[in-house]
Amino acid sequence: MAEIPQVTLYTDGACSGNPGPGGWGVLLKFRNHRKELSGSERETTNNRMELTAAVNAFQALKEPCQVDIYTDSEYLKKGITEWIHNWKLLGWRRGSPGKTRALANADLWKHLDQVTSEHEVSWHWVRGHAGHPENERVDTLAREAMKKG
Repeated sequence: MAEIPQVTLYTDGACSGNPGPGGWGVLLKFRNHRKELSGSERETTNNRMELTAAVNAFQALKEPCQVDIYTDSEYLKKGITEWIHNWKLLGWRRGSPGKTRALANADLWKHLDQVTSEHEVSWHWVRGHAGHPENERVDTLAREAMKKG
């Protein structure tokens, strides 16, 4: 049986105003290879850009992988590792049974859930703007994309 590829992903989102123009950045590392991705939206939020970065990172993978993903967004990490289970039980809503309300960014949470499902994923939080080289790079990619958008 072939060994499952091991990939490291770094993601970040940025927004000027909230809402406002936004950008996202991704750095994929596989063995000695590095690939950078970025994009932008004219009217969005920072949380949407954080989620969009993660979705695009996983969409770039060509086969099931062991993935270590690093983000400086507690919203993203806690959402996908802690909160998502209850959201799914509540029909992609938040709250408690009988007392639910709309889930912000439900479209992106559903998409992220789908694109991560075939991978073995370990989520890691890093402090933003703390000198972590890869996190600083994806922050730069997101900010540059935001300005171009």
